[in-house]
Amino acid sequence: MAVVSLREIVDRAFEQRYGVPAINIVNDLTLEAVLAGAVEARSPVIVQTSVKTVKSIGAEVLFAMWTAMTKDIDVPVTLHLDHCPDRAVISQCLEIGWNSVLFDASTLPVEENQRQTIEVVAEARRYGAHVEGEIEAIQGVEDGIGVDTETRRQSLDTALGFIRATGVDVFAPSIGNAHGVYSATPALDFQRVSDLVEATGTPIALHGGSGMTDAQFADLIARGCAKVNISTALKIEFMTSSLAFLKKAEAANKWDPPALFADVRSHIVALTTGLAQTFGSAGKAW
Repeated sequence: MAVVSLREIVDRAFEQRYGVPAINIVNDLTLEAVLAGAVEARSPVIVQTSVKTVKSIGAEVLFAMWTAMTKDIDVPVTLHLDHCPDRAVISQCLEIGWNSVLFDASTLPVEENQRQTIEVVAEARRYGAHVEGEIEAIQGVEDGIGVDTETRRQSLDTALGFIRATGVDVFAPSIGNAHGVYSATPALDFQRVSDLVEATGTPIALHGGSGMTDAQFADLIARGCAKVNISTALKIEFMTSSLAFLKKAEAANKWDPPALFADVRSHIVALTTGLAQTFGSAGKAW
């Protein structure tokens, strides 16, 4: 199937009420491992890149990696730019070939956010790409973007007006979710998801998924959260598995980088297949 649009993946998931893992990769190893996990699970997957990752690797190099690794892939995959407040980076990624972007203007007044999001949607459409929008900054700083404290939640009418005026393809609401590691199981506003979906029919992106319970995932996905973001969990898996391997290498005084890479890769593949099972996307490739 290879690379498809965000809407092709999300619309199917929304209609059939399963969630698609939207996983933030950090380098070539994690990109390849997430794709391999999707193939193993026979699951569609949304590969996400943060602004920090785009800038650290370079947009051209990162997209070349993506193109090479997805050339012969046989499950549906798409490339998404996560939480980007920088219009120049959005334009760069769309021009190079990203399939979708999250224009994060959530720190701006809703009116200005809406005005600029309309412009981003029009720009994306020229490339056949899609746009995720949000009006409330989700608590937690991720890769240098975000806020430390919970922001005021906008009214349902304000959210509905934004979705309808902008024509965003996916909407990311604040429902008590947060980026990073939760100190306790989060208390989530499930009804807000149902209200948004019933009023607009727009697929919902669930942010701050790392640390939610399986029951919370199942409930939210059933209500219309078709795109489920995972970033912190991958970072933790990547670094803890690296640390464990390196401690063993130090104890044995055996230094073999390819063995380290293979070990870390196996953890990321397992993370991806596990998420596909949890979210119900395993076996849903077409």
